Amino acid sequence: MSTTHEGHAHHTGAIPETAAAVPPVVDRAAWQAARDELLVREKAHTREGDAIAAARRRLPMTEVDGGAVVVGPDGPTTLLDLFAGREELILYKHMWHPGEPFENQCEGCTLTYWAVQDPAYLTARGVSFAVLAKAPWPELAPFVEFMGYPRHWYSVLDTDDDVLSGGDFGTWLCFLRRGGRTFLTNSVTGRGAEATMPALALLDMTVRGRKEAWQDYPEGWPAGGLPGWFWRADENGTGNSWSGGRPTIQWGRPGATPVAAGGGHVH
Repeated sequence: MSTTHEGHAHHTGAIPETAAAVPPVVDRAAWQAARDELLVREKAHTREGDAIAAARRRLPMTEVDGGAVVVGPDGPTTLLDLFAGREELILYKHMWHPGEPFENQCEGCTLTYWAVQDPAYLTARGVSFAVLAKAPWPELAPFVEFMGYPRHWYSVLDTDDDVLSGGDFGTWLCFLRRGGRTFLTNSVTGRGAEATMPALALLDMTVRGRKEAWQDYPEGWPAGGLPGWFWRADENGTGNSWSGGRPTIQWGRPGATPVAAGGGHVH
């Protein structure tokens, strides 16, 4: 998942951490009353989310070729095999920039997938999980190793199926298996992918939010940056508004090195 930046000025350095404007100070009872008032709206939002999820469960489904071949750590396999005998399968289509070093791979997809890479709670519920990328497996494999990702990544570079290898990457796909037949039941992309970006949900709970210019802020709040300005960071861990560095989480990977201005490093 990526963000389009044309037509926007790039900020450099950190978004200011301090500003004159802060929330009004009140006693505990007044704070609780205001919090309770907002809670009414939050509960309505949750109930509407439940209603939308119920509508999702009533969507029709469309058949996808279960014999479509993908390539993973153990060689070629099929979409049907990715179910591992389970009834359901969730796939993430991770963007890939061919021939680019690790630090130039998609920061949005990195954020989308990082927090949900361990599918233990999905498999306990009977749902299998895998990641697809349109990259040669020999190019993808060292990236997966560098990031410390599980062995559930697969190349769809040569996969002859438009659901798996075409369309938008940065997309979640949900499938249902009926015997030897496989069906697409749902797809989610764009801001819908924020469901697997818990860092954004936590920031939305805070008083300063994401510090992105598009958000509605009280007067005097710190100036916002471009959407996702902190998804990519310099070696000091400070977000840099897409101006270089690495996807932020990569700085915690063994072997990550500063990125030269004129070119990238493998690690």
